[in-house]
Amino acid sequence: MSNLDVRPPVTVCGGRGDVLADPVFDVLPGRTAPLGATAVRRLLPTLGRRMVGAWCFLDHYGPDDIATSPGMQVPPHPHIGLQTVSWLLEGEVFHRDSLGSAQLLRPGTLGLMTAGAAIAHSEQSPPVHPSLLHGTQLWVALPDAERHRAPSWEFHESLPVWTGAGVDARVLLGDLDGARSPGWSTRR
Repeated sequence: MSNLDVRPPVTVCGGRGDVLADPVFDVLPGRTAPLGATAVRRLLPTLGRRMVGAWCFLDHYGPDDIATSPGMQVPPHPHIGLQTVSWLLEGEVFHRDSLGSAQLLRPGTLGLMTAGAAIAHSEQSPPVHPSLLHGTQLWVALPDAERHRAPSWEFHESLPVWTGAGVDARVLLGDLDGARSPGWSTRR
């Protein structure tokens, strides 16, 4: 971690009957982290909060005007023992990995890369790309039983939308009141 604060504020967590503290609303300050030519706001990990559930990294980038720049240019790099969940709000990113996968991600699509034993990948805006780039990448710490599995790449062209109580919610992973993500089937 690059946060070197030696006296971070104390955050008391809890909220169940078997713990002493009440639920907390915890706002994590993002810190800028360079990722190739792209700057991301990294919310996890942070000093005092390594994970939230299985989520071990949470990166958000954009919206960035990349009309006159090459955009995202993250060179090949390795991962092990985790899974990345890539989701774009605007723009395009090309994923290429050591398995031979080559896929263009666009808004509304979902990319799931399970590193397991090891995988290397790159993420780049195509040479001709939209002028805006905006997205997120969530990283899941795989459970011990899955940490050394064979690596894999999944791409899902569309995701279900749940509508109710005046809200439309796109279901990235899991299910919500019967709306099930196509990425869910491989998790069970």
